[in-house]
Amino acid sequence: MLFNSYIFIFVFLPIVICVFYILGNKGHHRVAISWLVASSFFFYGWWNPIYIILLLSSILFNYTFGILLTSNDVRWSKSWVLIVGIIANVSLLGYFKYANFFVENINAFFGTGLILETIILPLAISFFTFQQIAYLVDASRGDTHEYSFLHYCLFVTFFPQLIAGPIVHHRETIPQFESEETYKFKYSNITIGLAIFSLGLFKKIIIADGMATYANPVFDAAETGVTISFFEAWSASIAYAFQLYFDFSGYSDMAIGIARMFGILLPINFNSPFKARDIIDFWRRWHITLTRFITSYIFTPLSMPLMRFALTRKLGLWSQFWLSVAIPVMIAFVIAGFWHGAGWTFILFGVIHGIYLVINYSWLQIKKNIFNSKTNDNSILWKFIGRGITIFAILFSFVIFRAESLEGANEVLQGMLGLNGFILPDRYLLKLNSIANLGDHLHNIGWLFVPNGILGFTGTMQIFYSLVLFVIVVYAPNTQQIMLKFKPFFENKDIEIKPIKLKFLEWKPTRLYGFVFGIFMAICVLKLGEVSEFIYFQF
Repeated sequence: MLFNSYIFIFVFLPIVICVFYILGNKGHHRVAISWLVASSFFFYGWWNPIYIILLLSSILFNYTFGILLTSNDVRWSKSWVLIVGIIANVSLLGYFKYANFFVENINAFFGTGLILETIILPLAISFFTFQQIAYLVDASRGDTHEYSFLHYCLFVTFFPQLIAGPIVHHRETIPQFESEETYKFKYSNITIGLAIFSLGLFKKIIIADGMATYANPVFDAAETGVTISFFEAWSASIAYAFQLYFDFSGYSDMAIGIARMFGILLPINFNSPFKARDIIDFWRRWHITLTRFITSYIFTPLSMPLMRFALTRKLGLWSQFWLSVAIPVMIAFVIAGFWHGAGWTFILFGVIHGIYLVINYSWLQIKKNIFNSKTNDNSILWKFIGRGITIFAILFSFVIFRAESLEGANEVLQGMLGLNGFILPDRYLLKLNSIANLGDHLHNIGWLFVPNGILGFTGTMQIFYSLVLFVIVVYAPNTQQIMLKFKPFFENKDIEIKPIKLKFLEWKPTRLYGFVFGIFMAICVLKLGEVSEFIYFQF
């Protein structure tokens, strides 16, 4: 079941909300939680009911191991309990997500004939596996207590964030499930949640799906070996960057909006990443909860022992840097890349971003130790240079992220580098031979709705629209800023949300803003017939 479908918006969501608050307002909190858990399992099973058993088994296993890790019983070693728990989770993920990949590559490299039936990837397995690994690690550190089974179930299955994140921490959501305030119906929660949801839906249906019509044909052609020209490659890479940006941003908004309708705050997972000045800043803004997981549970456990070793051996500054920063960063981002999918393109994506980050951290070290940080990072020039380099680096990496094979990625990248020629495709040329031809062209451009999306992305209009989107993602306020006064997200002291200078852009619970956001929703509803999955559903 998709957020951007009639059955979810007009049937599933209203029923779940109504029953939840009816039960909650009568004081039946455990029943209300049970209803929400059951609804979340139903939501998950809508795709493939058989995998409900897998999800439930994972929950039972990790809840049991969490109890063992928080127990004071000394009959077992908590370290071994944690190791077994992590291995079990990784093995489950490895079997369903990577078994076919490994078998295919073993056969290719060694010429063997191993046969393994195609394994269908269970929805959201990457997300609920990482979420529960974090829970086990926190339990071993003494950062948890024994939560009720119902609360733990909802922590894992809560349907707004189950399929594609954010990857939430137990300390963010379970205390909210335990609070009596959560079960009290408030009109403000519904109106705020609907406003955020409508913004996210607009981003997904109108912008992201519209840009997909320009990216997909080029990438599909590249997979068949078609030579991609310079202009085609750049138009496709830019279109895909915007598609992925607004698809993920839209999902993040919709997840936060739906959760807020239940009085639950989710953490921010997307914070205008194209405003980043460098790659470090980009990963602080893009898939924030994944970056948090990588930092807390992969990078830091690798980096700290290596740093202690470097200090003990009195290694030089750069030796310390390579040992305690560069190596852990590379390992962490290879894992992060592979987490996204079982393919060499995802591994290469992780390697490239690991290299980006090592270069970025190296530059910071050089500034600190050679230039004594005298460069003015806040100057307009440095902002322009930093943002420009970052965006170009991201565009190249996104080509690899999008391509279905290394060969397909190579075709597009060669085109971007001008190795395949600079022929301008006909669709970028405005050819007017008659008044009738002018009318046909204007019809293709469209006024509001055409098959390809809003404003008709044909030829020169794609360039114009891409420029408009660039201005929006770099300079316009994001959803967090628009809704800042109403704090719709779980607060994170490490994330700075700056107030909007143009106050009329701040959302307010008035008829005018209700009318504007209602128009957003109406436009989206008219386009719901062309349903498409969110990109991150495949991960």
